Amino acid sequence: MRTRLVIVFLVPLIAVLLSLGGAAGWSAARSIQQAFYTQQLGDLGYFVTTARQSLLAGSTAVFDAEAARFHEVYGTRVSVFDIAGGVWSASEGASPALSEMQIEQVSQALSGRRAEIPNPAQPWAVADVSLVEPVFDDGDVIGAVMISATGDAARGAITRQIAIFAAVSVAAIAVGVLLVFQLARWVLSPVRRLDEAMAAIERGAMDARVDVDTGPPELRRMTRVFNGMADEIERVFARQQEFAANASHELRNPLNALLLRVEHLATGLGSEWDADVEETRQEGRRMAEILETLLALTRSGRGDSTFSAVDLTALAARRAGAWREVAAQRGITLHAGGGGPVLSVTDRMIVESALDALIDNAVKFSPRGGVVELQARREGDECSVSVRDHGPGLSPEQLGQATDRFWRGADGEDVPGTGLGLAIATDLMRSIGGDLLVAAAEDGGLQVTLRMRDGDAE
Repeated sequence: MRTRLVIVFLVPLIAVLLSLGGAAGWSAARSIQQAFYTQQLGDLGYFVTTARQSLLAGSTAVFDAEAARFHEVYGTRVSVFDIAGGVWSASEGASPALSEMQIEQVSQALSGRRAEIPNPAQPWAVADVSLVEPVFDDGDVIGAVMISATGDAARGAITRQIAIFAAVSVAAIAVGVLLVFQLARWVLSPVRRLDEAMAAIERGAMDARVDVDTGPPELRRMTRVFNGMADEIERVFARQQEFAANASHELRNPLNALLLRVEHLATGLGSEWDADVEETRQEGRRMAEILETLLALTRSGRGDSTFSAVDLTALAARRAGAWREVAAQRGITLHAGGGGPVLSVTDRMIVESALDALIDNAVKFSPRGGVVELQARREGDECSVSVRDHGPGLSPEQLGQATDRFWRGADGEDVPGTGLGLAIATDLMRSIGGDLLVAAAEDGGLQVTLRMRDGDAE
């Protein structure tokens, strides 16, 4: 928006300044040009009078003295021609050989035609000039006077004037640019305050507000609406924090009691139950970590992810083992692909939670006797964990809706669930800079992939 305002104000301003500067420079150049030619015509008239007196007296002394002085001061050459067209007298530096144009001018003057001021189309064009004027005595032409002057001085004056106007125009444009930017800054200052408040709310500062008494009337209503929206967001966020705090607190005590009962029961079981007891302990500790993270989220308003080096191959195998018994009850086999370690710097608990949502979804929609495959891979700076089932799959149109909240396909209406699994997994991956991809498998079923990029952790 700032760029648009600058363009709207600056382009017309520059156009006006350039037009004014160009018109002023054109006028000044034209004035200098006309003054130069007018001055030559005036000097020519003066020497016509002197030449008449010298021609009538038959002596060149007076004319020669004045012509020499004029050439010394102004560098202008003056010549007098008699009625026959020959050079009767000439100042120092005057060329004895005349050009064709000068010969034509002398002939016209001796026929009684007066000199005309040149009128070039361009005001900055000042050429060297030769003007010829007839000398009359009682209506008869008795000779002609030629004055030849160089336009160097006029051209220099025009160049200086154009340079001055160009410098003034550039300075005016620079001042105009500065004023336009300041004007745009002033006009957009209320919008900038709204933007800063929105950025503060995004960072978690829910109490950020904008003063409704600032800015133009058109933006004050927007400010009031924004403040009302921020108040509502703060209330909703506070309710969510309160609910999460209460829920996590109420779940902590039963979980601790359950873990104590597991330890108590473990003392009366044989050694053949050690593996199952240890698995139960691990699941209990993992649930406790989730509750602690939930409590931290309610205190700060934003979860703090703990990044560390995680072997995704081992993580997939461990989660497959945790879900194997649940899957077996439905006649489904979980298979974690082997291969070497796939190390990624990420948040272990978030990846485990997202992977659990994928496994749960795959187990629900796989047919009895089916196989769910887990595989970890690395491609360049990207690591991934995929869960592939052999269920009914989704159509291309449904693939784009699979991660929407509460969305369920027509084939899954009889399957228990809320339609939140993939949506929650997507949000979890985004919180650590990753993403979730849903794709149709080549030979039927669905493949859901958790993708992480090394270096995305903040």
